Amino acid sequence: MGAHHRLRRATLHAPARPRRTVILPDYQPDLATDPLDEAEQDQLDLLLQRLPSDGAMNLECLDGYLCALLLGPAIPPSSVWMPPIWGAIAPPTEGTAPFASGKQLKRCVQNVLHLLADTHRRLKADAANYEPVFSIAEQDGEEWVDAEIWCIGFLQATALQPAFWDPLFDDPTLGPLLAPIPLLAALPEELDDVDRSLVAEPEQRDALSRQVADAIGALWQHRHGTAAA
Repeated sequence: MGAHHRLRRATLHAPARPRRTVILPDYQPDLATDPLDEAEQDQLDLLLQRLPSDGAMNLECLDGYLCALLLGPAIPPSSVWMPPIWGAIAPPTEGTAPFASGKQLKRCVQNVLHLLADTHRRLKADAANYEPVFSIAEQDGEEWVDAEIWCIGFLQATALQPAFWDPLFDDPTLGPLLAPIPLLAALPEELDDVDRSLVAEPEQRDALSRQVADAIGALWQHRHGTAAA
């Protein structure tokens, strides 16, 4: 008896389409962009805070981050500096968290680039009087400036370019100007008793925060040779 062959319909599965890494546009300083108005900045802040990511920056942290990028030697590729803004270490792939859609990601990227361009314009116009985004703390009816979150963002950017920034923190002239930044950004348990005593009171943090604001002009001058360039 001849062999019997049972035929069955093969179920074919299309190979999974590989995810493509999103190409983030680099900053183009010569490209004309409109500054974000207050409402647009609030929308960006809200978008970042609603992302399902513990490490996403708020607007204050982002201001410090962008400021440090512009005070550095050169802005790295966007694939390097942009993901930390939403708490990632690499560019997103299509359809992945923390963004709900490609449209949401695009809106975030565009607004960040516009904010970077506006920060750049303000630094070039008058770095010595640049007004950073600092928190205001209230205690006993008094208002105190506290740059803690701004300083955390600033240090996140310096960590991307340690070869440039590490010598500045040790520089005899610029080092003292930069010293308040890690001091304000540190957790209490990260400080020794002496340093902890320097940031224990709101008025101390206020004074150090104002020193941070004053340091921005000096850092810009060091980078570009003039107070405004």
